[in-house]
Amino acid sequence: MAISKQLKLLFTSGSLIAAALASPVQKPLNDDDIDDTPLPLVIWHGLGDSYSAAGLREVGALADAINPGTLVYFIRMDNDGSRDRSATFLGNVTEQVAKACADIAAHPILSTAPAIDALGFSQGGQFLRGYIERCNNPPVRNLVTFGSQHNGISAFRDCPWSDWVCRGAMALLKGNAWTQFVQSRLVPVQYYRNPDEYEQYLEHSNFLADINNERMFKNQTYRENLAKLENLVLYMFEDDTTVVPKETAWFEEVNGTEITPLRARRMYSEDWIGLRELDRKGGLHFRTAPGDHMQLTDQLLNETFAEFFGPLKKAKKSAPRPITLGGGDL
Repeated sequence: MAISKQLKLLFTSGSLIAAALASPVQKPLNDDDIDDTPLPLVIWHGLGDSYSAAGLREVGALADAINPGTLVYFIRMDNDGSRDRSATFLGNVTEQVAKACADIAAHPILSTAPAIDALGFSQGGQFLRGYIERCNNPPVRNLVTFGSQHNGISAFRDCPWSDWVCRGAMALLKGNAWTQFVQSRLVPVQYYRNPDEYEQYLEHSNFLADINNERMFKNQTYRENLAKLENLVLYMFEDDTTVVPKETAWFEEVNGTEITPLRARRMYSEDWIGLRELDRKGGLHFRTAPGDHMQLTDQLLNETFAEFFGPLKKAKKSAPRPITLGGGDL
């Protein structure tokens, strides 16, 4: 039972998952916390989707089937599925991340867990990274993202004619992505990052420029929190035509036909958000998924859940990445 058709998001109507609940108070990990109980799994869906969608429920069921007993919590901006879907287009992402932080920290079960795992679909991936950098309470052990826009998007996709929520939201653009009005209301604009408009982006971006620590002031908490992950798994869809550029899923810089890999960028060499430290301990993983945006199969999801989620003591320990001097990656 493949769910590739149900997991198609970003500027097209999607369908992803539902249910469970969320919450506060971070505590350190210790040997008493290590048992066979799977860590809770928090999932943030993508653009045009709802936390209550049937396809997302199926993903939650797969996670529980691979690691029986997994508490799956679906982040939502509203308990009404229709309003939650609208919030993927319209809303202030900074406020949405703050709400997710508060909801998860207030959950009676999540707040008592030694850690949680996190799964982000499309824009939900960078929003979960925002959770880690800005609050991380309870702390995330492993974050897996599929087709996320970690380095932003440089172009917007057209909305389907039948999707009036999408069309109404995108009408706010009116050719100017950098006004405070638009930056605080239209969700995709808040991770818009066109190299031709980089100065405007640095000055006006409501979300991405901040969590990528691209401005002059570097928030060290962001760096420290992300570096605490055991694993950050970045899936890029090989034939992605929805996300422009698709390489954003790997934090790559794309300027015309020139592509700069993450490890050749200043954000890596100067370790603005902890990716270099994470890489050195073997916790940064670049992976590809076949097909177009969010064309996921049960097999790929099952393999991912088995490798990176489950009991705390089952945490994947990768070998540290060697440091090569004189021309190789650091």
